[in-house]
Amino acid sequence: MFESFTSAGVFIGTVLSVSLILAAAHWLLIKREPGIGNERLFSRQLIMLGLTIVGVLVCVFVLPISESSRNQLIALIGLLISGILAFSSTTIISNLMAGVLLRITKPFRVGDFIRIGEHFGRISERGLFDTEIQTEARELIALPNTYCISNPVTTIRSSGTIISASLSLGYDVEHRRVEQLLIEAAETCGLTEPFVHITELGNFAVTYRVSGLLEESKRLISMRSKLYGAVLDTLHQHGVEIMSPSFMNQRKISDETKVMPSTSPPTAVDAHGSSAEDIAFDKAELAERTELEKLKLKQEIEALKQTLDQPSDDEHKAVSLSIEQKLQQLKLIETKSTPADLKNAAAG
Repeated sequence: MFESFTSAGVFIGTVLSVSLILAAAHWLLIKREPGIGNERLFSRQLIMLGLTIVGVLVCVFVLPISESSRNQLIALIGLLISGILAFSSTTIISNLMAGVLLRITKPFRVGDFIRIGEHFGRISERGLFDTEIQTEARELIALPNTYCISNPVTTIRSSGTIISASLSLGYDVEHRRVEQLLIEAAETCGLTEPFVHITELGNFAVTYRVSGLLEESKRLISMRSKLYGAVLDTLHQHGVEIMSPSFMNQRKISDETKVMPSTSPPTAVDAHGSSAEDIAFDKAELAERTELEKLKLKQEIEALKQTLDQPSDDEHKAVSLSIEQKLQQLKLIETKSTPADLKNAAAG
């Protein structure tokens, strides 16, 4: 009987210890920083899940029961978990597994422009069950992770992308002249290595497509609009009508009259003004800057740690102080959520 009381006491003590450890781990990993976002929360949730399973198994192993009963209980727990996975919502499990797969394959990162199915925008957050993108209209769309792996994902490279503009012109305009003017338009708006393709010889018009390399892909939307404007200005300034011969106008005009608006010199755009992307993708831009700033600080901290063995005693204290300051900046950045907070954290 004494052994029974001892075993029961060990079991109760183990259960209390496991409960306290899980509660402390939950507070340290999740509750202590409620605003860390889904990107960092993902790994912590997986750690908590693993700790909970380990805690349950530890409690089972210290139960004051026979070995055969313990084996039966472990088998019952395994059967219960299998039943939960089998009969619970398959969508939840599928999204969880898809989230893990996306982090292994890494088809995109926070801040990237992507197109998934009918949706286009910038990645603003990656969660345990869904991926959030911010659209051109500043809307936030949460896409299930299963949707992201079951549909083709087009990621615009951060090193640059090709933007294009297509238009149709009549056969009365010499194509070499059109190609030269379109290349001039692409160069005017800042695209590099422009080129022109003739994509279609229609019954009434020739279809041209001018393309160029945009090295700063963050300005994709505004630069595409700028390219369209440059094409209009360049062709109109050189007397080329942008319409096919099938155009019908009810006005009575002579054959020599050209239909085009009067041109005016382009106005200078303030380089420091807000662009469409700054307004539309504010959350995605903030998320990307946060990740880049964290990566930069981590690299600087690692570089300083490698020099700790090198300096003399006088320099060792200064290096240690610098590491501590950067660790504080990193912790501050991970808890901030606004551009002003990020700016203050980086300056600190």
